[in-house]
Amino acid sequence: MSDFTVSSSLTRRLGARIWSSRVDYLFLVPGMLIFGAFILYPIFAAEYFSLLNWSGFDANAKFVGLANYVELLRDPFFWNAFGRSFLFTLSTVPAQMIISLIIAIILNNKLLKLSALFRTMIFLPVVTPVAVIGIVMTIMLSPFNGPINMAILDIGLLSRPLDFLGDPDLVLWTLAAIYVWKWVGVTMVYWLAALQTVPAELYEACKLDGVKGWQVTLYVIMPMIMPFAIVIALISAISALNVFPLIMSMTQGGPYFASEVMEVYIFRYAFATAGAIPRLGYASAAGVFFGLAIMSLTILQVLAVRHLRNREKPHAA
Repeated sequence: MSDFTVSSSLTRRLGARIWSSRVDYLFLVPGMLIFGAFILYPIFAAEYFSLLNWSGFDANAKFVGLANYVELLRDPFFWNAFGRSFLFTLSTVPAQMIISLIIAIILNNKLLKLSALFRTMIFLPVVTPVAVIGIVMTIMLSPFNGPINMAILDIGLLSRPLDFLGDPDLVLWTLAAIYVWKWVGVTMVYWLAALQTVPAELYEACKLDGVKGWQVTLYVIMPMIMPFAIVIALISAISALNVFPLIMSMTQGGPYFASEVMEVYIFRYAFATAGAIPRLGYASAAGVFFGLAIMSLTILQVLAVRHLRNREKPHAA
């Protein structure tokens, strides 16, 4: 039998299988239309807009090729925002992961009473709207009559109040701390799910072998849940790069651009805050560049998980 005959036979079988399941495929159409309209179209539209000199609010769009990208790479404010986004990520993700891991290990102990209540309390900021958190924390951190500054002064830790959101040297770290506090509950849930994969027999075996306390965590639990750590870290990193709502509700990128991350930078050019002329083409170029950076992180996630699985296979065999 020739290759052509075999290929034709496989094609006919595939076509017959698709035709027999045609009703099932029809159910996929609404989802595919939504995916195309809200995911694929914005991606390709942003790439096209990035090649235009266009405000986005009129018909005077001029094709300029890669000029927006060249200007972008020469803009020090762009590089400052780009670096600040990754600095924010590098400062929040490790803190978020370590704090949530400690909390998850404590709350995973079945002997702990009121564990469900503590889990709910820690998860509460996650379900609280970012705008509400932004307003409340702005009031609490006020250098004039904010409760946090009042407490610091009352205990004599400092002689004058700190301007957490008005000091360029403090603002990014303040936002990072608030971000960690808000999202540590989500990471805790990830860790709790990872801890559930540890067989209960291992804990019994540790008791029989005389392994107790932190030794169980360090030598038994941690090696087993490490493959989850990479996935959790990269999910948290991608989340930390999307911190736009928190910053806009608290500082809008100020003071003096000290808290301007990439999303705020893109927003500033796309919608022309402070009375400037909108530049949707330039903002699209910044968005495409930033999207490629996030995509690189996603690819790293896939490669890291695949590498870990390949390392586990010989042991499993």
